Amino acid sequence: MRLPLLDLVGRANMIHRAHHNPEDIQKASLLSIKTGGCPEDCAYCPQSAHHREVELTKEKLMNPQHVLSLAKRAKQAGAERFCMGAAWRQVRDGGEFDNVLEMVAGVRALGMEACVTLGMLKPHQARRLAQAGLTAYNHNLDTSPEFYGEIIGTRTYRDRLETLSYCRDAGIDLCCGGIIGMGENLRDRASMLQVLANFDPHPESVPINALIPIEGTPLAHRETVGIFDLLRMVATARITMPKTRVRLSAGRSDFSAAEQALCFLAGANSVFYGDVLLTAPNAGTGSDRDMFAALGALTED
Repeated sequence: MRLPLLDLVGRANMIHRAHHNPEDIQKASLLSIKTGGCPEDCAYCPQSAHHREVELTKEKLMNPQHVLSLAKRAKQAGAERFCMGAAWRQVRDGGEFDNVLEMVAGVRALGMEACVTLGMLKPHQARRLAQAGLTAYNHNLDTSPEFYGEIIGTRTYRDRLETLSYCRDAGIDLCCGGIIGMGENLRDRASMLQVLANFDPHPESVPINALIPIEGTPLAHRETVGIFDLLRMVATARITMPKTRVRLSAGRSDFSAAEQALCFLAGANSVFYGDVLLTAPNAGTGSDRDMFAALGALTED
């Protein structure tokens, strides 16, 4: 991670080309199916009930048929994976979980990959998600084990690893990454990637998020992440996890098409696609279409 940047990107690009078609950039659409009121205290998250000054409208779990209509629209816009996020600390058995299972099965019936992020799971819940056809479960580590306590106090690092192990045991792919720009140092970023690279097998996808400072959260006044920090993170992730999908995630809208192209050169091969990313703005589909056309990236359109 401390290599001269051009050397780091060059090595990452060679590894990327050895394992992936560099023109293949997966587009994943992300929808908040239940918004706000989360009992977790994650310092970066506007959906936490602990951050009372955040302006956010709470919404109950969406109707499955409405979710599926939005998934169909996302597919028509070019998305290949549909991701659904609920602001829960943990999954509870009952009608709401049954509705999520219906959403998963419906997304798969559309011919799309299905991913959910629902908080902590128990083993039988992971198995039910697998039986519904879930492709991947998103459960980010967020940061290094050493810095984690500075960001989250309501859930331990071990809790996160435990849920990931239940998903792996159920045969569900892992979508697991983190956030940069929260006040961590370079060693913390390397430590988080080391944890991910020590998974056997590696996570199938690793989202790299650049903090979006949200007014009312404890991290509201953090400086935004620069392109060279993001580029270094992407390149290191590619080198340490050669076959993984490395996804440009939150904060992507702050970077120009040329800056994002550098990240694709360094090994990123997936993006969150659509105008909104859970509750934060994302790069618009129109500008993304122009960017992919300029890059000659493969599309499903």
